Amino acid sequence: MAEAVVELLERAARREAPLEELRALRLAVQAVPPAALRARLSDDHLGALFALLSVNDREQVSACVSILERLLQALDPLYVIQNLREELQKGLFHPDDSVKILTISQVGRIVENSDAVTEILNSPELLRQIINCIGGEKIAVAKEAIKSLSRIAQTQDGLEALFVSSLLSDLKNVMATNDIVRYRVYELIVEISSVSADSLNYCANSGLISELIGELTGDDVLVRATCIEMVTSLAHTPHGRQYLAQQGIIDKISNIIVGAESDPFSGFYLPGFVKFFGNLAVVDSPQQICERYPVFVEKVFEMAESHDPTMIGVAVDTLGILGSNVEGKQVLQKTRSRFQNLLNRIGHQAKNAPTELRLRCLDAVSSLLYLPPEQQTEDLLRMTESWFTSLSSQPLELFRSISTQPFPDLHCGALRVFTAIANQPWAQKLMLDSPGFVEYIVDRSVEPDKASKDAKYELVKALVNSKTIAEIFGNQYYLRLRAYLREGPYYVKAVSTTAVEGAE
Repeated sequence: MAEAVVELLERAARREAPLEELRALRLAVQAVPPAALRARLSDDHLGALFALLSVNDREQVSACVSILERLLQALDPLYVIQNLREELQKGLFHPDDSVKILTISQVGRIVENSDAVTEILNSPELLRQIINCIGGEKIAVAKEAIKSLSRIAQTQDGLEALFVSSLLSDLKNVMATNDIVRYRVYELIVEISSVSADSLNYCANSGLISELIGELTGDDVLVRATCIEMVTSLAHTPHGRQYLAQQGIIDKISNIIVGAESDPFSGFYLPGFVKFFGNLAVVDSPQQICERYPVFVEKVFEMAESHDPTMIGVAVDTLGILGSNVEGKQVLQKTRSRFQNLLNRIGHQAKNAPTELRLRCLDAVSSLLYLPPEQQTEDLLRMTESWFTSLSSQPLELFRSISTQPFPDLHCGALRVFTAIANQPWAQKLMLDSPGFVEYIVDRSVEPDKASKDAKYELVKALVNSKTIAEIFGNQYYLRLRAYLREGPYYVKAVSTTAVEGAE
């Protein structure tokens, strides 16, 4: 097979390979191991394939791109940059986006190699053109450029090249293309800043983070909505949160939420600002965030109590995030009857809202009710039980009715609620006392698809792994659940048939 590939490559190098042979070569190179390809390849072969990209024939270009993808992956990154620098440079100017993506992805490979990265950093023209690719029309090209530049910034030398040289001017120039491209550059900056405090310092000193923050706190409501997502990404890292706090950005976001009361356009950006605090509470301390920014909790409750499905959805998601750990649950518990009433609304929405909101309610309920075994104190178990009973007059039946509906997403969502409470003794007693419930759990015939079978299996696993299940369910049911677990999610009982003489 390797000989056949070499022969086709030789013909391509002599420009004697018609399109049919290029197609054959595309298939052949996939079948040859990388080591065998490396041993047979020459500069002439690769140069010829790059030369074939210059024709105005999309099929030929497509075939050559596929062949080059495979061949270049087989080569050492240092070899690629030392011997094909000019070809890579030309590839970045190619009118076909697939060639640009091929070239940029190779640069991404090269910069991950400690021996080869210096060659890239000493090629400012190559880097300049990759920066210009962020402004390309095709999002796929821009994404690949962002990915490669982000990799370049993983090293001190890479940060110096991007932010302490003329390339910073190129970044700022490409930002001026239009709003969409400007946000792509912000995306790159946030990605680089998230790596380390050192990376963040370079980005901050470039002035680009200040520009992003300026747009976040500016008057354009649509721009705010876009920028808050990026600032939320920055807040996922400890050094990012520290920077935002030191710069007073978190306080500014809180003040904007306060001012949203009188802003008729707040619906555009408010969901993003509330999500920001929800994420902040989880990665930081829910209690500290909620005590320092009480407007956040108040706004979440207001949104959940509103009649706007968009606002309700964001509020429900945020409550699920906030209540995903014990500290967050305790913050919500402090609001007493207001949260209990809100749970009743969430239970109502889980039953009656449009499907998407019903799913979000089910996921939030699962998050709010789950308690790890090591955190199941008497007080917390009483709390989750009271929350469960607040959802509906007959909460177990509510979720059971949802789980029997012929919609896989809702079916699985309801099963996840049962799984969340399955290791809590009060819930096990409820399940046992509900007529036919345990039979429903071990009945495989009600699960029509893989996702449902997997969800049911997780429920069974959660029950079996609980320390109290054998005592509460009794030996008979406990053994049936263990058998279900042992047989796996997709077990089908064999049905034996007996031939009867004379039967047709």
